[in-house]
Amino acid sequence: MKFFICLFCMLLLVTGVSGQNPVASGYRGIWFTLGQFYEYGDKYSGGLGTYTANHIPIAIYSPQAGKTYFTYGGTTKADERHLLIMVSYYDHMSKTVPRPVIVYDKNGVNDPHDNAAISIDEKGYIWVFVSGRSRTRPGLIFRSQNPYDISAFEKIREGEMTYPQPWWVKGEGFLYLFTKYSRGRELYWAKSKDGINWEPEQKLAGMGGHYQVTNMFGNKLVSVFNYHPGGDVDKRTNLYAVQTTDMGKTWTTIDGRIIEPPLTEVHNEALVWDYESEKKLVYINDLNFDRDGNPVILAIISRDFRPGPSGDPREWFIIHWKDNRWNFRKVCESTHNYDMGSLYTEGEEWKIIGPTEPGPYRYGTGGEIAMWVSRDEGSTWIKVRNVTEGSLLNHSYVRRPVNAQKDFYALWANGNPDTLSESRLYFTDIRGKKVWELPYTMKENREKPLPVKFGKTP
Repeated sequence: MKFFICLFCMLLLVTGVSGQNPVASGYRGIWFTLGQFYEYGDKYSGGLGTYTANHIPIAIYSPQAGKTYFTYGGTTKADERHLLIMVSYYDHMSKTVPRPVIVYDKNGVNDPHDNAAISIDEKGYIWVFVSGRSRTRPGLIFRSQNPYDISAFEKIREGEMTYPQPWWVKGEGFLYLFTKYSRGRELYWAKSKDGINWEPEQKLAGMGGHYQVTNMFGNKLVSVFNYHPGGDVDKRTNLYAVQTTDMGKTWTTIDGRIIEPPLTEVHNEALVWDYESEKKLVYINDLNFDRDGNPVILAIISRDFRPGPSGDPREWFIIHWKDNRWNFRKVCESTHNYDMGSLYTEGEEWKIIGPTEPGPYRYGTGGEIAMWVSRDEGSTWIKVRNVTEGSLLNHSYVRRPVNAQKDFYALWANGNPDTLSESRLYFTDIRGKKVWELPYTMKENREKPLPVKFGKTP
């Protein structure tokens, strides 16, 4: 049976040149169900090729190559749940994409928790950090054999690491944030000057479990995270923020107070807001910075982990450090805890792109994507347009490339949250007026993505 499955998979792939990684015959996202069903459906499910919010980054623009490189969770065909770790790029000059490269075949794993993050070092090598899962599946690190080239990768490292968040700091190397299942989902960091030799990992936080989102501003890394009372992810609550400007030698609160990792007490100096006392849940979507380098957090605040109206209102909030305090601004409401979107902060204009609008499956993961704009640093927000509408499937997990370019500005996947379906991948431009589909089936080695008119085509 194992031989048959491997042979079947190979028939669906286009074999590469000897010594190179195999390539796929198109862009096909993984479909997934968590299998935790309630009155209004699964806790989360659907097309999750760009999942999770804690795999960061999954796309990054290289000005040297003129390409946006990205990774996603792919599969073999529409009715196959077989996870492949994919890498590709969008060529901004030719407006084309190549056949996507299979960096790693997860060998029967169907879970997009094993998706990857991507990074580029200052020599141009492409790094792919594949997530493990708990202590049952190890994480993996791959590096391209040649700069700016995705045709061949070599495995560099294997170990316990989930939710990878690698950041290359010029002149310093990797500052790598990740999760280990030590006592719940606990947060760790590690450093490496070359990605090959790593210093011993160190624990950042362990209060029963956490989900974190990180980002860089110059040489400053900020981590924001929630905590899981008793290790229960369905009780995720509170919001914390810490930062380092010296590759993890020193950690401080956002206002500069030194802290000593690991954080083990629920009420500590890094606490941004005590949502637990309000009996509210916190789903962190994204983290960015204002023009002065102050962190800006995008989160969904909910009242129930289960899908359906019992958790309403599911409120999208901007939480901005300004004037030496945290400022909380509500943006909008949506219909699901996992309606994940991304935050863009560009001078006077800030944007949110995400599935804030109900989709064809109202209480399923994702929905219709909208663009919201603020021109007063997040104090007020206006929905300027629907990026998608009249869709046949829900759209979910809208992701922001590092150094996002105007013609490849946000990346996401679609799918049916109620039953196994095909999942296609899309991207939009800086104005959200045009959407393209990455080719599901390719006849040529390089093709142009297809412009999509939602409401008229799937």
